[in-house]
Amino acid sequence: MSGKEAYDAVIALTDVYTDTKGIRDFEDAEDAKKKMREWVGNNPKFYPHAASYEFEAWLLPFWSTIQKLAKHNKSAPSGNPEKVNHDNPPSQRIKEIFELGKSSRSYNKARDAKKILEPNDLMDAIEACSELKAFINTILSLSGGDVIP
Repeated sequence: MSGKEAYDAVIALTDVYTDTKGIRDFEDAEDAKKKMREWVGNNPKFYPHAASYEFEAWLLPFWSTIQKLAKHNKSAPSGNPEKVNHDNPPSQRIKEIFELGKSSRSYNKARDAKKILEPNDLMDAIEACSELKAFINTILSLSGGDVIP
């Protein structure tokens, strides 16, 4: 394979909150996927996905681990992790517990996301987060694996 068609699939993942210069690019996950499809055009090998509202929503099911790392017992946000927002997105909630806690540091996505995920079963987040499940199922399906029902 070579040239423009030298790929089997392109999987795109964005946060709903990209917030470029105070401007929100997307209203929700469906809007993000729709706009990405429009940007790419009619391409059956393109699979857009969006973390709703951002990647950190997928960490919220592991709040007890977040509490341990932050060294604080602040209560978990209630409800569906992908619906947690109310002008206080998941990354800000995680940052807040780290800064309230005795960990003496703020939340850092690159460092702390791995520490939050490592001791946990990703299936817990997949079951709680439909956008994460769709993203994982695209990867599984394209690689010949069994999708998660």
